[in-house]
Amino acid sequence: MSGRMRLAVCAALATLAAACALLPLVERTAWILQAALLLAVQTAVGVLGRRMPLARPLTVAAQAVAGLLLLTVVFAGSQAVGGLLPGPDAFREFGQLVQEGAEDVGRYAIPAPATTGIRLLLVGGVLVVGLIVDALAVTYGAAAPAGLPLLALYSVAAGLAKDGTDWLWFLVAAAGYLVLLLAEGRDRLARWGRVFGGGPGGAGFAPAGAVPAPVRTGRRIGALVLGIALVVPAVLPTMDSGLLDSPGRGSGAGAGDGGVTSVKPLVALQDSLKQPVNREVMRYRTSTANSRDLYLRIVALDRFDGSSWRSSERRLTELPDELPAPAGLAPDVRADLVNTSVAASGSYAQNYLPLPYPAERVRAEGRWRYEPEGRALVGDRGQTTRGLRYQVSSLLVEPTAEQLTEAPAPPTQVLREYTAVPSSLPSVVARTAREVTAGSANAYQQAVRLQDWFAVDGGFRYDTEVESGTGGQAIAKFLKDKRGFCVHYSFSMAAMARTLGIPSRVAVGFMPGTPQADGSVSVGSKDAHAWPELYFEGAGWTRFEPTPSRGSAPEYTVSQRPSAADPGVPSPAPARSAPAAPPSADDRCTARMKKLEGCVPPPQQAGGGSTGTGGPGAGALAGIAVAVLAVAALPLLPLLWRRRVRARRLADTAPRRRGKAARAAEAGAPGPEGAPAGPGAGDAVVAERTLAAWRELTDSAWDYGIPPDEARSPRSAVERIVRLGELDGPAAEAAGRVATAVEQVLYAPRPRPAGGLAAEVGDVRAGLRARAGRGARLRAALAPRSAVRVLWEFSRRREAAAARLRTGRASALRRRVGAALRPARQRG
Repeated sequence: MSGRMRLAVCAALATLAAACALLPLVERTAWILQAALLLAVQTAVGVLGRRMPLARPLTVAAQAVAGLLLLTVVFAGSQAVGGLLPGPDAFREFGQLVQEGAEDVGRYAIPAPATTGIRLLLVGGVLVVGLIVDALAVTYGAAAPAGLPLLALYSVAAGLAKDGTDWLWFLVAAAGYLVLLLAEGRDRLARWGRVFGGGPGGAGFAPAGAVPAPVRTGRRIGALVLGIALVVPAVLPTMDSGLLDSPGRGSGAGAGDGGVTSVKPLVALQDSLKQPVNREVMRYRTSTANSRDLYLRIVALDRFDGSSWRSSERRLTELPDELPAPAGLAPDVRADLVNTSVAASGSYAQNYLPLPYPAERVRAEGRWRYEPEGRALVGDRGQTTRGLRYQVSSLLVEPTAEQLTEAPAPPTQVLREYTAVPSSLPSVVARTAREVTAGSANAYQQAVRLQDWFAVDGGFRYDTEVESGTGGQAIAKFLKDKRGFCVHYSFSMAAMARTLGIPSRVAVGFMPGTPQADGSVSVGSKDAHAWPELYFEGAGWTRFEPTPSRGSAPEYTVSQRPSAADPGVPSPAPARSAPAAPPSADDRCTARMKKLEGCVPPPQQAGGGSTGTGGPGAGALAGIAVAVLAVAALPLLPLLWRRRVRARRLADTAPRRRGKAARAAEAGAPGPEGAPAGPGAGDAVVAERTLAAWRELTDSAWDYGIPPDEARSPRSAVERIVRLGELDGPAAEAAGRVATAVEQVLYAPRPRPAGGLAAEVGDVRAGLRARAGRGARLRAALAPRSAVRVLWEFSRRREAAAARLRTGRASALRRRVGAALRPARQRG
């Protein structure tokens, strides 16, 4: 076996070793055998391409085409042309499988079943990483940087599925990377010979004790990659699929009942609803006797894109001592102050703080940040609720039916943002909403009719066996089948309300819980719930409860209930809920009894409200491929930064005015510095354009191995660049004209505008590239030396910030000393 073939095999093995960290995410491990087989074929194509030999970019392209064909045969063969070539139908099938895989991630808890969509995400991700590793380590002969895509694959997987065995997968991944480095070193020795230590000055020998530069570089990169692999998983969030999940299960005795229960508001929890154990997640005491309306809210899902409901990405702020007044709440609406003390369980780790809505003051230890629009508190830098005790002062808003009936129109901004529905929403949703609310006089009556249609009159049945779904098609299916749990009820009512022009969103959190003998209230994992919030000017965001037999219907909806009643059913009572009562499927419990009083459940029925939707970007496993590509693209950041800076410097129009820090970040002139002469604004523009072109010229030379010399004049610096870069003809003349323009700006009383500097710099860059070797051109493009200016600017800003901090502390100390001495001086 040749050295290159051995290196290719080791690259494939290193990729598979890193991919082993994905094994805990799914139930069955057969997918990795499939990935290994496809990766072997893709690697063989690379071996053949290098033996022919093909140009290196063509070899990589051939491997990419081979990988695509392999995925087509395995996952979309029936839609491919001849069962092999991917056509439009095959690509549509890929898109459908990716979407299904993302939905499966939201539907199942870890370990998830290896559905076709999930297998495509896993196998495709391994092939992409394997292609990058093979290209770097074998095709381009840079094994050390190949650790970056391996690090991406391992870190994402380990960060998503922490279960106490990360060290094992780290050892496997690290061993694969080290084997790759050893194979690369052996191949280097086979081609170039061993570098022996010897006496100083000996021909062909290194000084005694010296380490060759390639070896030192490889050691440094290897140590950096392995160090990052240890640190990155520690800061990545654990993927606990399902709103309720037990990431600690299987780790030690008793993990089945005592595992860590985590509440994730943006993923599905259907599997957790079927668990027979209702673990306590928190206990609280409150000053109000009306605990049935004390829902503990975690987060609001206010964005509906047709495939899922999710939270908008909003800016977090520092937690204020007093939270701002809730939006839309008028003084004439009754709002009683409620004080609540909450103690979270030691097994409950959640980075959102459950709060009664709307909270006015929160006192909680730790690092918490505030999201003003949704009035949510989010843990910062790993802060969770585990074992946390905190106090909340909140308002119990109790509008009357008359106040909601007479509510004025919402603000335009609220209407625009919270009534938006995607064009892909099936028409049956809006049509059904209009039919259910026909004859309503106002938005409030429409909301009440929607709520009662779901909870009482529409013939819906609570069923946790229905597949979770939050998209438009899932809503249409739910309206047809009339079976589902709180995910379906809350998301469907919110979407239908939006089609009627009523601002709506979905809240995720917990129902009030079960009162205890000692006066406290216990909240269990099965109290997790989702409910719609509709906006009414004067009352703000108002809770509704469409889920049958779950939670409590708000008091302001009682008087607007339909007058018709089923024979034999008792009159509605104001207080009508058993917050912790599971759903009932007993035929003796009528729909109206479910709505008004709740029913005693049969022993075998598991209950609980839940919600599930894709995370802020998509499903967790779908995010693996995105994250892998993102981390693998890190080496391209210097290239992208350099192109952006070049485009700004050589723009034909005058650059936008920027501060000194921004200009320094852009790299500052390495040549002679001096303020543009002349006070006129036109002179300043000429100077800025000219110096920007000069910076680009000297940085371009630096990228090709000619570092700037700040002690030289522009003309001398250009002569040095021409000499070292071996420029001649148009390139040398263009460099001279740029130097002349810079001298005009720096020294002439009235500098003359020099046109075409961008073209002149382009000629110089073309000359430098033509004279440079292939390796120098590749480094200038992918790892430009001038990118070090970013680090310099970062260091400068850090030092400036430290100086400001020291100055501020000294000033504060002087003020305190002066304040302490002032009374003594006054007495003297």
